[in-house]
Amino acid sequence: MDSSRRSFLKASAVPLATAASARRVLGANDRLRLGVIGTGGRGQYLMKELTRIGGVEWVAVCDVYSARRDQAATIAGGPVKTFNDHRQALDIADIDAVIVATPDHWHAPVTVDACNAGKDVYVEKPMVHNPKDGQAIVRAAQRNERMVQVGMQARAIPHWQDARHKYVESGVMGKVGLVRTWYNSNGGYVLKSPPGMEQKPEGLDWDRWLGPGPKIPWNPDVYFSPYKWLHYDGGMIMGIGIHVVDSAHQFMKLSKPKAVMAGGGIYHFTDRDTPDVINLIVEYPEGLNVTFEAEIMTCGMPSSSAGIELRGRGGVLRVQRYTRDLGWEFTPNPKESQEAPARAPGDPPSAEHLLRNWLDSIRTRRKPVANEVEGYHSCMACYMGLESYRQKKRIEWDRKWDLTA
Repeated sequence: MDSSRRSFLKASAVPLATAASARRVLGANDRLRLGVIGTGGRGQYLMKELTRIGGVEWVAVCDVYSARRDQAATIAGGPVKTFNDHRQALDIADIDAVIVATPDHWHAPVTVDACNAGKDVYVEKPMVHNPKDGQAIVRAAQRNERMVQVGMQARAIPHWQDARHKYVESGVMGKVGLVRTWYNSNGGYVLKSPPGMEQKPEGLDWDRWLGPGPKIPWNPDVYFSPYKWLHYDGGMIMGIGIHVVDSAHQFMKLSKPKAVMAGGGIYHFTDRDTPDVINLIVEYPEGLNVTFEAEIMTCGMPSSSAGIELRGRGGVLRVQRYTRDLGWEFTPNPKESQEAPARAPGDPPSAEHLLRNWLDSIRTRRKPVANEVEGYHSCMACYMGLESYRQKKRIEWDRKWDLTA
């Protein structure tokens, strides 16, 4: 067990008694002082979005690769402190909040440490890969009264929320028995490492990147394409299934699945240990099923395809992630509903709206829409699906996974 893992386990049990745990009092017009931990492509994107939104000041950037730290420092647009170890960034007392955009296997240790250091957190999805780490984040966030937002961005994208209010919250859908979800053709799962990376680049701390993960020799495919590997991304179930399964949770107010069954395999792309075709059936005690499908056989087509389709007594509601000219469409059941057919365009799949909600929660101290509890339950549905795939059996909810007060 390395020092970072020991730090995580200790921090998840007892709040860190440091000067960093004291927050400054924010006025309505104060600029939020932010740090970012994990400054690869996603971390840099979130920095740019927050800078465009405004009202923030970048204080620190942290990454195990000096080239990415330097890129992030340039994006910050002013003097920032740079670190290799996230704990050094969290020691800065007047940082209000941090972005956690590390590889997935670092999400829990960094987020727990950040909460215990008195920082609010935006942590990328999936929040965690297993119940133990998820429970640790929930405990740390709630014990320290931190505003944790998980990057499940459809929870704030306008056309998703418009469809939810019009047809689900209003009762127009009636009893829903099936929610189909899908996320196909995602090019992240066929990425290759750049040429010339057979030797580890100077300035990249590989041992630190591995952190709480298995200790393996330098592997550019793991570093540049972690999406393919169960430990680092969880494959399509954890990595992108979380988006649409979470939307099913939000639309139907779901939390704990009753049971999950999965089927799939590595049918074509052999450079991985995750399936390239996967299907889930998730049963809920509320009396409905959520299904999920994903495949990468069609990568190379113009766009990924992702969305959800609710099938209920009142009709069918279909909401899509990437189709700008058709964001949602409602088809009524004429025997049960007097509602007219309707459709509307979609909004870009941007993190802007979720980031705005997080910034507002930091100022108002109201829970964000994709908080740690929502993040935990959506991750658990995906975790159960991944375990079903790995164990080749039906996985039922275990009471030890419950969140305790």
